[in-house]
Amino acid sequence: MHVQRDPGFDIPAASEITPRAVYEQRRELLRLLAAGGAGAALAGWAQRSAHAQPAPARPNRLAALPSTRSGVAGAVTMEKPTAYDDITTYNNFYEFGTGKDDPSRLAGSLKTRPWTVSVEGEVGKPRVWGIEELLKLAPMEERIYRLRCVEGWSMVIPWQGWSLAELIRRAEPTSRAKFVEFHTLADKAQMPGVNSRVLLWPYVEGLRIDEAMHPLTLLAFGLYGEVLPNQNGAPVRLVVPWKYGFKSAKSLVKIRLVEKQPATAWNVSAPQEYGFYSNVNPKVDHPRWSQASERRIGEDGLFQRKRPTAMFNGYEAQVGPLYAGMDLKKFY
Repeated sequence: MHVQRDPGFDIPAASEITPRAVYEQRRELLRLLAAGGAGAALAGWAQRSAHAQPAPARPNRLAALPSTRSGVAGAVTMEKPTAYDDITTYNNFYEFGTGKDDPSRLAGSLKTRPWTVSVEGEVGKPRVWGIEELLKLAPMEERIYRLRCVEGWSMVIPWQGWSLAELIRRAEPTSRAKFVEFHTLADKAQMPGVNSRVLLWPYVEGLRIDEAMHPLTLLAFGLYGEVLPNQNGAPVRLVVPWKYGFKSAKSLVKIRLVEKQPATAWNVSAPQEYGFYSNVNPKVDHPRWSQASERRIGEDGLFQRKRPTAMFNGYEAQVGPLYAGMDLKKFY
């Protein structure tokens, strides 16, 4: 299927994308260097960084979403979580624009109440769930997951939610249910990016049913102990921590169990770049850049370093058996 793109639009390579905070730090350092000797500038920079004050308290906090620490194997990494401000201002959410800061600027228009999610297709008990019902369906857990983006950046995010399997089991899948298809909201009135032709709308994602039923696959309703901010996929989103971030569909409105592999948004738009599985795999490069390393957003400031990318984003022990015997270069 041919998908038209907006004239002149092209997704830049990861090497061309500089996080805003890093850009501003570099610009300031260049100003210091221009004003005096390199040694004095670097010394002054280091001294100022060492005495930097903590960020001010965050105003206008969102509603609290209490949770208990998850006991699911692999669900809590010991890595330092990414700062809330970075998580909520550096996003891919094309329904609100293609810029990383577009969602945080524009997602205020999204109305998350009332909200429903339908579960349908190859199930014995189809149902439409209200968001308040879903919030109470299972005990809310905190899961601290790594998130790896195909563009080469990563975060560590403390989510609030519960395993998607809890919802699927209640729908009673039939023997024909082989895949799970996820549909997101596509409302031109609320989401300015839906007026573009960068993707086919609504945004559709999919998993094999055993992937969807894996305990690590999360329906997330919050982060950092609060309900999800709009720009992060409010009021409910998918989180699949061993796959590239675009597989974790935001602002879900429909979940369908189907017999055939779904046609997903990025796989339809650019199949040579975005496979259906999209497992984090440092050995399989994106056609336009390497996937062997990543940059952790908010880490190391000016001297942000690359770190090696782990197979399955570090969740190989938990999810590797799902792909035993598969050619992971063919099924990328």
